[in-house]
Amino acid sequence: MTNPEKIAEFRRLHHSGCFVIPNPWDIGSARWLRGLGFKALATTSSGAAWSLGFPDNGLHVDQALAHIRVIVEATELPVNADFEGGFAHDAEGVARNVTRCLETGVAAVSIEDSTADKVKPLHDLSHAVERMRAARRAVDAHGKGALLVGRAECFLTGHDQPLKEAISRLEAYAEAGADVLYAPGVRTGEDISAIVKAVAPKPVNVLIGWPSDLTVSDLAALGVRRISVGGALARAAWSGFARAAETIANEGSFSGFATNVPPVDLNGFFSKDSKERRQ
Repeated sequence: MTNPEKIAEFRRLHHSGCFVIPNPWDIGSARWLRGLGFKALATTSSGAAWSLGFPDNGLHVDQALAHIRVIVEATELPVNADFEGGFAHDAEGVARNVTRCLETGVAAVSIEDSTADKVKPLHDLSHAVERMRAARRAVDAHGKGALLVGRAECFLTGHDQPLKEAISRLEAYAEAGADVLYAPGVRTGEDISAIVKAVAPKPVNVLIGWPSDLTVSDLAALGVRRISVGGALARAAWSGFARAAETIANEGSFSGFATNVPPVDLNGFFSKDSKERRQ
C-alpha cells in the first residue's frame, strides 16, 4: 500500500463508526497488533521513550523521528504519530518539525498544547492556536492529505476546569485546521459526550489508558470516532517484565515467570509473520 493509499484509508476510517487505534512501541508489538486485525496504529511517546531508556517526553526530535519511521515501516498500516508538542515552542519550529515528521510516511500527526513547565503547563490559547495553524500549513504544503490531530492536555495537567478549558481549546483547534480533536485524560461518559457534541462534526479521539468500564460499543454510542491506549500496552509489558525480574533479584526465585502462564507463542507468531512478509 502506497503512502497516499494509507492516508486515504485512514481518512475513511474517520468518516463513520468507531475504531481502536492501538499504540505499539517497537517493531514486534506493531506486527503483533497488525496480526490481530487492527486497521491503523499510533505511536506512543512514552512507550518510545521507555524502549530507549528515557522518561516520557525525554526524547529529542531526531530520536522521536527515528522511532516513528521504525513504526511506519514495520507494517503496511497507516500510522498516527504522537509528536508531542512538535518539539518546538515557536510556531515556525513546529511547522519545520511537522514537515520532517510527515516525511517519515505517517498518515497523521498529533500536536499537543502542553509546555512541560510545571508552573505554566499549557501554552496560552492564542499561542497554541498559532502553533496549530503552523502545523496545518505544514500539512497542506506537504500535499499528501495527512490528518492533523489537535490535542488539549487540560485533563492531564491539573487544570481546575478541565472540561470547560478543553472544549474551548478543541473548538479553537478545529477552527485552526485540526482534522481530529483529542483531550487525553477525559474519563466520564458525560464529559466525553460534551466534547463530541462541541466539536461535531469533526471526529474525536478518546484515550483509554487505564482500567475502564467503558467499552468500544459504549464509546461508539457516545459518538467517539476512534480510541487509542497511549502507553498502556507498553506499561503492561514492562509490568510483567519488572515483576519477574524483581522476583529474581529480590527473592532469588523464578516464580515470577508464573505471570507468563499460559505462555504466548511468540516464536509461532513471528515465524508465520516473517514468512508472510517475505512472500
